[in-house]
Amino acid sequence: MSLVQLALYPSEPPVIRYSAECSDEILTHLSQGSPVAIGVSGGKDSSALAVRTMSFLDDIAHAGPRVLIHSDLGSIEWQSSLSVCQDLADRLGVELVTVRRKRGDLVQRWRQRWADNVRRYASLACVQLILPWSTPQMRFCTSELKVQVICQELVQRFPSSVIISASGIRRQESTARAKAPVSRIQSHLVRTRFGTSGYDWHPILGWTDAEVFEFLQRHNVPLHEAYTRYGSSRLSCAFCILASRADLLASSRCEYNQNIYRQIVELELESTFSFQAGRWLADVAPHLLSRHLREQILNVKQRALQREAAEAEIPKSLLYTAGWPTRIPSWNEAALLANVRRRVAKCAGIQISFVEPEEIVLRYQELMDLQSPRTAKQLGVVSL
Repeated sequence: MSLVQLALYPSEPPVIRYSAECSDEILTHLSQGSPVAIGVSGGKDSSALAVRTMSFLDDIAHAGPRVLIHSDLGSIEWQSSLSVCQDLADRLGVELVTVRRKRGDLVQRWRQRWADNVRRYASLACVQLILPWSTPQMRFCTSELKVQVICQELVQRFPSSVIISASGIRRQESTARAKAPVSRIQSHLVRTRFGTSGYDWHPILGWTDAEVFEFLQRHNVPLHEAYTRYGSSRLSCAFCILASRADLLASSRCEYNQNIYRQIVELELESTFSFQAGRWLADVAPHLLSRHLREQILNVKQRALQREAAEAEIPKSLLYTAGWPTRIPSWNEAALLANVRRRVAKCAGIQISFVEPEEIVLRYQELMDLQSPRTAKQLGVVSL
């Protein structure tokens, strides 16, 4: 183990429990030989999870199948993450299953989302222009590219089973995770066609950062280069919507990550939406950008403020609820919306329809009619 790695571990190890938490329902299914899939990313938590869970399963004489499973998010992954996961699987003597979203990786998902949202805005299928990125409140990067893809693989791999999906979330990480249960039903594992059901299981939920690092050191498990070489405090995507500025900067120091950094910045500038609320990725490592991109940053930030100011004028009652309008605007309100839409389109550099008050009133009326369940069913419309 390198000296750099050792420097990350606490100099005075705390009292360590290393307990693997397990609910009665999980223990019951494990005793019956349920398959266990341990999610790994290459990060410290999932590495500790894998080693500790395998040991726990051995202790209780679990006889069912076990795999490590990794969801590859594509170009936004650290280059070494997959090899770290494979080394861990080899060490533990289990198969590493790698899954990927069939319709493209995370950056492609963000680009497609932006293109779709531009089309929606152009057709007045949404009142405000919608950002391309995942957000802390809307983490489709996790739900679509990790949970759903992993669960799809597991139900096909283990038909007619109660599947246990273990992940390394910890209470210390966030307020939301502090409230997480040790186990819960995972609806994506419930598939009638395959005869499956399943649970999420969080064996190291109560561990602290110090315990994770100390556990890995005691078991001589190497850390990912994101920690040891680049100084990141966590391992996820190379550029994560939840990352601190320091971790974004750490990631940008890795030459492999710099091309995807530029691609994300390009989408920031194209969309006029910052990568994180209140933080532009373009500001993290501007020295990595071309002169052309650097020259655009200030102008785009100004246009973003203009877009936000324009949309702030929209009456809340004219915003859509669950994708649908709740009332038809008056002519004066439609004139206001027309003015806002022209300004927003100019700020974002996009072409739109419905820029006259009369068109907007008729469009709202059309959508109100479509919202009728009978009409929507006749037209094959589920939701906008």
